[in-house]
Amino acid sequence: MIDPSLPLVGHRVGWRQRLIRSLIYGRDVDRDAKARARVGLAMLAFAAVYGVIAFKLSMIALFGDSHGTRRTASQDAIATARPDIVDRNGTILATDVKSPSLFGEPRRIIDQDEAVELLTATLPDLETQEVRERLASKKGFVWLKREITPRQQADIKKLGIPGIGFLRENKRVYPTGTEVSHLIGLVNIDNQGIAGIEKWLDNNGLADLHRAGFASDRLQRPVELAVDIRVEHALRDELLKAKNKYSAKAASGLVSNVNTGEIVAMVSLPDFDPNNPREANDPDRINRLTTGVYEMGSTFKTLTLAMALDSGKATLNTLYDARGALRYGKFAIHDTHPLGRPITLAEVFTFSSNVGAARIAIAQGVEAHKAFLKKVGQLDRLRTELPESASPIVPKRWGELNTITISFGHGVAVAPLQAVMGINAMVNGGYLIPPTFLKRSEEDALKMAKRVVKKETSDKIRYLMRLNAEIGTARTADQIAKGYYIGGKTGTSEKVINGRYAKKQVLNSFTAVLPADNPQFQVLVMLDEPKALPETHGFITSGWNAVPTGGKVIERIAPLLGIEPRFDLPPPDRLILAASKTAQ
Repeated sequence: MIDPSLPLVGHRVGWRQRLIRSLIYGRDVDRDAKARARVGLAMLAFAAVYGVIAFKLSMIALFGDSHGTRRTASQDAIATARPDIVDRNGTILATDVKSPSLFGEPRRIIDQDEAVELLTATLPDLETQEVRERLASKKGFVWLKREITPRQQADIKKLGIPGIGFLRENKRVYPTGTEVSHLIGLVNIDNQGIAGIEKWLDNNGLADLHRAGFASDRLQRPVELAVDIRVEHALRDELLKAKNKYSAKAASGLVSNVNTGEIVAMVSLPDFDPNNPREANDPDRINRLTTGVYEMGSTFKTLTLAMALDSGKATLNTLYDARGALRYGKFAIHDTHPLGRPITLAEVFTFSSNVGAARIAIAQGVEAHKAFLKKVGQLDRLRTELPESASPIVPKRWGELNTITISFGHGVAVAPLQAVMGINAMVNGGYLIPPTFLKRSEEDALKMAKRVVKKETSDKIRYLMRLNAEIGTARTADQIAKGYYIGGKTGTSEKVINGRYAKKQVLNSFTAVLPADNPQFQVLVMLDEPKALPETHGFITSGWNAVPTGGKVIERIAPLLGIEPRFDLPPPDRLILAASKTAQ
């Protein structure tokens, strides 16, 4: 062997070449041993590379390329984890379950036509053309069907189609079905909230947590709502019966804690099953209690009389002229059951006099009336956890005629939940408390409460509501729910059809507080366009349908709310007004 460090015969080697050779081969080194070591090192490196490749191919053959698939799928929308939603007693209202979803990897499909034929035969609801187009794409990952059943998954596995696989996703389910649909809302196919509390969750940080990767199943605590599913069921059951009995277009109701603002039950019929999202798109199935705005009729007289009493310009015994219709220009205001004589403020409430309410409001003045309604939250859009809400419809130019009609609940339209908030303040001692669908303590409620009327005013309103249940338009409910000492106010408002009030199409409401001497809860019942029955003697006003419905609701829910019946109580002037220092 020729020593490369020596110059070749007949050739002259420069100093640069000698330097390079010295650096590469060194001096006095066994070059044969060094060459063998280098060959062995190269063989070892190649063996390691091919070993890794073989291992990867084996794993793909055994388990599929799950990591790559999940990484690719993450570029599409994969159903994210959501916290459980529970009622105030811990009953699950919404939860996640794991559900398989079918996907395809078009690049790995060997026979596209065969794959389409086999899949559509196993899943008849698949669109053949759509599946063909997706599998013909050059994408690495395509969804074929979300949320299939375990049986369907097993059947597809037996087909053994290369490039077809499954991902386990979170699927939202609602064990109570329609019971709390408008409150809970629903999610889309990617488990993202699109209505109700579900949408509120995403708007209040859940979506951000998902994007950050922190919203895993283990990190999320249940969301506790104020609703009691037992009360919700009883309310819905009675409203459904009333809707069917009176052939009403719709029925709705609320149960609210007057001291915390918690919504213990909320029902709007017709409702929907959030497990079947298509039903939610029906425009007749809106949440009429937050999204709808209505003229609330005579229930608004509660606010009108509270305004007068709180101003100090009127007492329970102040007289108002109700001998005949109140005329204003070409308009005439009538009473449904005119007494034909001057009546006291208390009688205005008890006999639901439109003329009396109008005279009370006029005596206060337009600006005072407007200011009071704004103070008690009736002129601004009500914001709660539910994204679905509507702004009230208020006159652009508020004159004396507007004050006259608004005094008895016509001429301004509010969300029913908004009216409930206002009446809560009239009976809970005078505190306006924003409604909530989450659990809240009385201490927390007081921190955000705003006093809007004096305690003495609240005492008088409770007295008037109790008097109305004893001898006025709400007495049927008191007879049904004996012993619960309810107070109430009825409302019948004619609906506006083609720009005119229709006498035969009415929206009826009944609001009740219980117990009237120390209110804990308010119950609202509404029937939209109820029909007359032989037993109602042809009448369609609130006292013949909404009031008895409210009585049946109270009879069922009072025990669930921890309210015990009491009998042989003193008259309301002694039981309620005795505590008021300024009782008249």
